[in-house]
Amino acid sequence: MFAHLPAVPPTTRFLAPTVRFSRAGLTGPHEGVDNRDALPVGTRLAEFELLCVLGTGGFGIVYLALDHALMRQVAIKEYMPGSLAVRGAGSWVALRSPQHAETFAIGLRSFVNEAQMLASFDHPSLLKVLRFWEEHGTAYMVMQYYPGLTLKQTLSAMDKPATEAWLRSIADPLLDALEVLHRAAVYHRDVSPDNILVQIDGPPVLLDFGAARRVVGEHSQALTAILKPSFAPIEQYADIVGMRQGPWTDLYAVAAVLYYLIRRQPPVPAAARAVRDTMRPLADEPGELSATFVQAIDWALAVAPEDRPQNVTQMRDALNGRLKRPAPPPGPGDTRRNWLGQRGVRQWGAGIAAGVVALTLGLGGAHRSDGSTPPKATMVAKAPPPRAAVTVQAPRPAQAKTDAPKPAPAKPAEKRARATAVTNPKSPDEACAGLGFFRKAFCVSRECASSRFEQHPQCVALQRDSDARQRDERARQRGG
Repeated sequence: MFAHLPAVPPTTRFLAPTVRFSRAGLTGPHEGVDNRDALPVGTRLAEFELLCVLGTGGFGIVYLALDHALMRQVAIKEYMPGSLAVRGAGSWVALRSPQHAETFAIGLRSFVNEAQMLASFDHPSLLKVLRFWEEHGTAYMVMQYYPGLTLKQTLSAMDKPATEAWLRSIADPLLDALEVLHRAAVYHRDVSPDNILVQIDGPPVLLDFGAARRVVGEHSQALTAILKPSFAPIEQYADIVGMRQGPWTDLYAVAAVLYYLIRRQPPVPAAARAVRDTMRPLADEPGELSATFVQAIDWALAVAPEDRPQNVTQMRDALNGRLKRPAPPPGPGDTRRNWLGQRGVRQWGAGIAAGVVALTLGLGGAHRSDGSTPPKATMVAKAPPPRAAVTVQAPRPAQAKTDAPKPAPAKPAEKRARATAVTNPKSPDEACAGLGFFRKAFCVSRECASSRFEQHPQCVALQRDSDARQRDERARQRGG
């Protein structure tokens, strides 16, 4: 993630630290930036003159530049994956090893796709891409320059608790921006405090769209992302039937950011909460914040995707008190704090929690599934039927016992009918009824692989989605 730092000393209500600017570079919070592979100050790229390095990351470098054609400052992002490439002769980018050629090309295509996608949007809280081009063995993206600090830096500089008015000034523009993306079937999937820039004079801006992908049609679900465990919802951890990503995915991240700003610590990672939810809801200690506001945040932080607001409109209405969180279905225990609900599922969930470490270290993973709405994860315990009243009678004579008719044995047809109702379900959903959320997802996949359901409409749809995901992944690997 790249922070666009201010070019003038800020004096704002955010109490941001002073940053001094000179033509040679910036001094302040960005000191220590590793710019060994950065282009030198004064380099000309087309009509742009590089003034300084604003930030570096694992996949690129961001410069402050002067646009000599329009005499304005801009930010230029250069595709420069440090693990794959180095600065070669002059301004050229060279591979560290020929074996990195395919990976570098895939990343370059993703970089260009990101630029094209952002260029199609126009919203004050979305990065504005002015132009992009390929040169020197890499690619460049020219963006509007936004003076300010990241939300993470801003919070570090604040010496007072965040007020509800300020939190709303952050949340409202971000929700508006996400709504624009969601209407185009684009999900950011990496909303976090270090990916949100607080401008000196203007609304917050969403940064770093490297994890965003456009969903082409309802069956294009193969998406990858580098997870930030405290801000990523459970559906971003695995490609599981019923774990579909959508607007609710970004809404969880927005709520996690607000939780972080209020508590000054990030939420418990969703994978750990899926096993045993120990996170303390904001509504338990609202402080100076309104109950409506914190309850909406708690709602959007629900572990199960279907238990959250499903779109920006619902989230906005909840924050403003026009919509309340639906009451959970009746059931034993606190389903919010024990979402998986069963011992066997807990053991499987523990495997997911352990897999988070591998996912984070591996920097990626598949994160999409079919288009069906996940079932509720609540187990409902039924009370045993009441026993019939028993009347104690005096014993009859021995001969009366022999005269009493015996109950007729059940006919084979009746036995088969009762067995059919249990062992011959009509659909994968019926075969997996009564299981917890995760176990049901795997059960449905297993049933669809069996001969009795492979032609069932539900399984045909799942197979179609799986084929579409594989095609998308192959196309992505080819750099298409």
